[in-house]
Amino acid sequence: MDDARMQGLADIYQDLHAHPELSFAEVRTAAIVAAQLRELGYEVTEQVGGTGVVGVLERGEGPTVLLRADMDGLPVREETGLPYASEVVGIGDNDQEVPVMHACGHDMHTTALLGACAQLASQDDWQGRILAVFQPAEEKGAGARAMVDDGLFTRFGTPAVVLGQHVAPLPAGAIGLRSGPAFAASDSLRITLYGKGGHGSRPETTVDPIVLAAAVVLRLQTIVSREIAGTETVVLTIGSIHAGLASNIIPESAELQLSIRTFSADVRTQVLAAVERIVRGEALTAGAEREPLIESLHSFPAVVNDAAAVGVLRESFATHLERVMVVDPGVVTGSEDVGILAQEAGAPCAYWILGGANPALFAGLTSITEIAARVGEQPSNHSPQYAPVIRPTLDIGVRALETAARAWLTK
Repeated sequence: MDDARMQGLADIYQDLHAHPELSFAEVRTAAIVAAQLRELGYEVTEQVGGTGVVGVLERGEGPTVLLRADMDGLPVREETGLPYASEVVGIGDNDQEVPVMHACGHDMHTTALLGACAQLASQDDWQGRILAVFQPAEEKGAGARAMVDDGLFTRFGTPAVVLGQHVAPLPAGAIGLRSGPAFAASDSLRITLYGKGGHGSRPETTVDPIVLAAAVVLRLQTIVSREIAGTETVVLTIGSIHAGLASNIIPESAELQLSIRTFSADVRTQVLAAVERIVRGEALTAGAEREPLIESLHSFPAVVNDAAAVGVLRESFATHLERVMVVDPGVVTGSEDVGILAQEAGAPCAYWILGGANPALFAGLTSITEIAARVGEQPSNHSPQYAPVIRPTLDIGVRALETAARAWLTK
């Protein structure tokens, strides 16, 4: 793709970054995607799984290759100071206004896939079928399931492979690719602890749900440190705790929200059982008269990359992506619902990390240890300071998706 077209893509990226939308509210983004795909000659279907967009381009007999990008932003107030920083306010889960930011790079994913779709549409030396999936609500872990439940594969066909990428603070010019478990399974829980409210001066007449919540928070930390073998990987984070409205009132309830990341199905089962045991046990110990409520907000499996598909990509990237280094990033404890698409299609998955940090920050570093330390110093996904450098990240993202698709589509 020539420089003028790449600059046009960069303009689209900046526009999407400045106008992020929350999960299942990606109306403006979806309209831009649909318009771009139609201009390129794709058969376009909108409102798949809510706000999802599907573009199909056929070139004779051959395999169907699914290329996936996610579109949603996060309830984060942007602090990058960029001239195209978001000032958007949206309506969050509790019907309250929240700041919105593309803090996870989904704007980069969307723009790169539009660029790859443009490249493939301009070429006639491939054969088969492109299924470009622009997915909503990845951040809720619900978008892939919504598209599948809306007939993604019955309406548009079953792919031979599911391909995609996620930008991260590796240096631009590096791609992280591994076979086997690559991204963790994710479970999000909401726990409501019920106490007995009353006056702050007479705690003896109450069951304080805030003290109960504190005990639960501390005890939950022992699951990873004392119940799971050191050879297994588990992350348990309490990301939200809410209770009370005034300093002198003991409230009726407290709410916790948990994020759990695992790679093994057996370990996941063990962790979820331990959470329930601890929560119910602490409530009993506190003398709560009402059982706590434990609700699943989302649950989706680990992303497991197919070894054969990864082998095809490694060879194709090595041949066609000049000045790009492919590395094994190890397992990523972040999660992605792209695995649902592969699982439901019965297709191999190959999902890689796209480096998005300014490569100049890594100049002169020679050892893996130094590079890893520098990566750790960069703002990470979900940070209010996170924003990938546009170029060469976008250039490489377009080429990587195009190259990956052509590995299955070339005549």
